Amino acid sequence: MSAEIINLRMVRKQKQRQEKDQAADDNRHKFGRSKAEREAARRRRDDLEKQVDGHLLDTSRPAADDDGSA
Repeated sequence: MSAEIINLRMVRKQKQRQEKDQAADDNRHKFGRSKAEREAARRRRDDLEKQVDGHLLDTSRPAADDDGSA
């Protein structure tokens, strides 16, 4: 009977990959947002930008009391 030969370098690398994948999965759960959450945030940001743009003063026209005389 012969034992199965294993390459320790490959086993070590496989273990590191699994640990890295587990850490990435944990981070996705901690910090990730679903697509619906991202879309809702984008829509809210767009709505707020439109509201702010609607309240901007129009400075391209000269003021009514400024007749240009000194």
